[in-house]
Amino acid sequence: MTNIEMEATNFDEKKLVDILTHSLKSGERGLVVANILKAALAAVNPYSGVVNTLSNPDFISTSVFGGEISSEIRTIKVIGAGKAGQPMLEAIQDRFKGRISSGVVVVKDGYTKDSNIAEGIRIIEAGHPIPDQRGVKAAQQIISLLESSTADDLIICLISGGASALLVSPVPGVSLGDMQRMTELLLASGANINEINTLRKHLDCVKGGQLARLAAPARIVCFILSDVVGDPLEVIGSGPTVPDPSTYADSIEILRRYHILEKVPETIRTHLEAGLQGQIEETPKPGSQFFTNVDNIIVGSNSTAADAAIHQAKKEGFNSISLTNYFEGEASQAGRFLGSIIRQMALQNQPVPRPGLIIVGGETTVTVKGVGCGGRNQELALAAVTDLHGLDDVALVTLATDGGDGPTDAAGAVVTGDTLSRAITQNLEPLDFLSNNDAYNFFLPLNDLLKIGPTMTNVNDLNFLFTF
Repeated sequence: MTNIEMEATNFDEKKLVDILTHSLKSGERGLVVANILKAALAAVNPYSGVVNTLSNPDFISTSVFGGEISSEIRTIKVIGAGKAGQPMLEAIQDRFKGRISSGVVVVKDGYTKDSNIAEGIRIIEAGHPIPDQRGVKAAQQIISLLESSTADDLIICLISGGASALLVSPVPGVSLGDMQRMTELLLASGANINEINTLRKHLDCVKGGQLARLAAPARIVCFILSDVVGDPLEVIGSGPTVPDPSTYADSIEILRRYHILEKVPETIRTHLEAGLQGQIEETPKPGSQFFTNVDNIIVGSNSTAADAAIHQAKKEGFNSISLTNYFEGEASQAGRFLGSIIRQMALQNQPVPRPGLIIVGGETTVTVKGVGCGGRNQELALAAVTDLHGLDDVALVTLATDGGDGPTDAAGAVVTGDTLSRAITQNLEPLDFLSNNDAYNFFLPLNDLLKIGPTMTNVNDLNFLFTF
């Protein structure tokens, strides 16, 4: 095991080591695997991501941040939404001490911490993944702040995972309850984040480039921590400062595809149909004048985290590769697939020999058919339990990088070759729990859930396939 030095993290590192030590039945392995996961999370530390971007010579030379803020800038305002909102805000505050006149940043419940937030800046907690009234109020405060802006203002925008649900301003005629119902239906149907955000952009007053329209002609610089596979700017946080290539027609097609067009509230169908017929203006498209003074910069992503984990794993002596950062699909099927890879690693020493590590990044989905509790990472892990049964010195560790998988307090789970045997002794049948979407309650009595608390970051999911 090698020593590891990294930026400060926000989650419970001791608890991470303790859980891994228990699940892997080895203190040495627990520490090594914890080091690898910690390296991944440290690489996407939101504070460091913003600071490093602000210090990058290439960025400075081409942006408003070159040297001192231009004398043409009258005031600096900060807005933002997402799970990483507070550390990103702290980085901006530290860089521009005394220069920020006002700001509003909305974060997920539990994602604030004690800190010296400057006077005039508000941090608001709101609901996620289902939007709530607090998110509506926060959006209204941001809209008011933007509508008072002029060409002499600089708007610094901070967007990270969760922004779409946290920052919500339903279009006239559509209520928050309507939006909540639609979101629930989309999540349960297995729709991916690109599809969900297409609907959100066409039913909201700030998404899909509309925040940039509200702020014009002010200058906007948006720092983005990507939580979307492939880092498409128009999808991350529903692209509030980015041109939107999607349409009302796309929105209706998505609802049809998942057979929920007739299930969503009538107000939503009415609005989308009016947009389809040209009675309501489309979201701002590429080439629009609203984006003339807008810069969007990604400060961290899934690949950033995976690369850091591979680097640390090689230090720890593992033969390591990052297979993909585009992993998608149904979580239960994905789990079987990753389980088959681990079997090949264990039995044939391929595609990497022992000790080996393959990292698979992305974001799967769950089509909810049962009434259990869990998230996509836990369901993926549960689906792999049978495939790993009986294999020596292997492990699958699934991790939601924000520290919370679905509506639970666990970031993921750990599966080893003896998970099934231990489960049987407690009368836990994996297929029964899988069919009920109840992965949380399968792993809970086994003490194999990764309960480490909020990480204050979010760059999708990482799956770690180990042979020791």
